[in-house]
Amino acid sequence: MRSNVLQYDLIAPGSLAAVLSAMAGSPGEFTPIAGGTELMVALGAGRLGAKKLVSLWGIPELRFIEVSDDTVTIGAGTTFSDLRRHPVIAGDFTLLAQAASWTGSIANQNRGTLGGNCVNASPAADSPPALLVYEAELRLVSASGERILPYGEFHLGYKKTALRPDELLHSIQMKRNFGGYVSYARKVGTRNAQAISKVAIAALARVTGGVIEEVRLGAASLRETPARLAVTEAALTGRSVAKGDLAETIAAARTALAGECKPIDDIRSTAKYRAAVAGNLVEEFLRGV
Repeated sequence: MRSNVLQYDLIAPGSLAAVLSAMAGSPGEFTPIAGGTELMVALGAGRLGAKKLVSLWGIPELRFIEVSDDTVTIGAGTTFSDLRRHPVIAGDFTLLAQAASWTGSIANQNRGTLGGNCVNASPAADSPPALLVYEAELRLVSASGERILPYGEFHLGYKKTALRPDELLHSIQMKRNFGGYVSYARKVGTRNAQAISKVAIAALARVTGGVIEEVRLGAASLRETPARLAVTEAALTGRSVAKGDLAETIAAARTALAGECKPIDDIRSTAKYRAAVAGNLVEEFLRGV
């Protein structure tokens, strides 16, 4: 059943300060809407519970990419098309650029925002695995101030985040120090494009003399939230990827991964399939380092 739009209220204050003021005046009553690529689908399907919406679209304080020698800061209102076109994102943060290219159609990428993808908190979202391995930091703002939160602490449970009722995600910051890392990203879905992931993996590794000195693995659709695969990372750190040792290293990774993955059966896939594919993707990554 489609929604009756007359039951919903939408305000568009036009500035960040005005949005935060409205949210502070009625904590928890307003649901922010940016690109609307998720909320409008829910509205059309008759399952959007939020009745009061506040628009973030077109607010310049939220749509920007700032680059310094050491960091890049991305406004939460930055679209996936913005990310795909930016030379520093493409050059320094290839995993995020790849994720941006996976997100729906070109029309979706023109409207969908990085902040919205994070706050929507789907365990299958495209950008979180990359943000997790880049160890992004979030700037959360409200009328009463701001705070910085590691992205790894943002997702608290299925569709649950650390945002307070009067807070917005303002921006995402990442350090520009991944030049010496091997990177890998792979998404498996029903189709090659415009498909929600059955499994996705983003990975970074620093390898010296055939030994993994550091490895970071981020995953979608393997737990109730986007997740770092810390157990598998620990199992791989210090292991050799030399030809004679690779099979043992892959076996250790598969064992660790099987122990920490908790996929589910749903309309898109089965837990058994997701677990098997995740192991295959980690193996593919290790064979490429």
